[in-house]
Amino acid sequence: MTSTTNTPAAIEPNDLGRYFIERGNAGDVEGLVALYEPDAVLAFPPGSLASGHAQIRAVYERFVAAAPVLVPGRQHPALVSGDLALTASTLTTGEVTVEIARRQPDGTWRWVVDQPALIP
Repeated sequence: MTSTTNTPAAIEPNDLGRYFIERGNAGDVEGLVALYEPDAVLAFPPGSLASGHAQIRAVYERFVAAAPVLVPGRQHPALVSGDLALTASTLTTGEVTVEIARRQPDGTWRWVVDQPALIP
């Protein structure tokens, strides 16, 4: 399965973090949105919540407009229980990202809840 931007879907939960870096650096807003379930919740920027694809898209339109250069941090092994997975990365800044992903009916993974930056 591919996203609407013709980019690959996550076969493993930790593919999501790698695709986030690739798509963010490419300025691919639709590719970023495709990493999330339609009713997902994103806690970004800190102190804000975005629910659903429309709000998540608006967040990433602003994010990509700032043209950040994303550098992969240390991705931790995904903790998988059935159709749910906890994914996490320690960024080069020391901040930690934490996400919950769900296996989709086609076997791919999408984030349901995303807390991208926690202070260490």
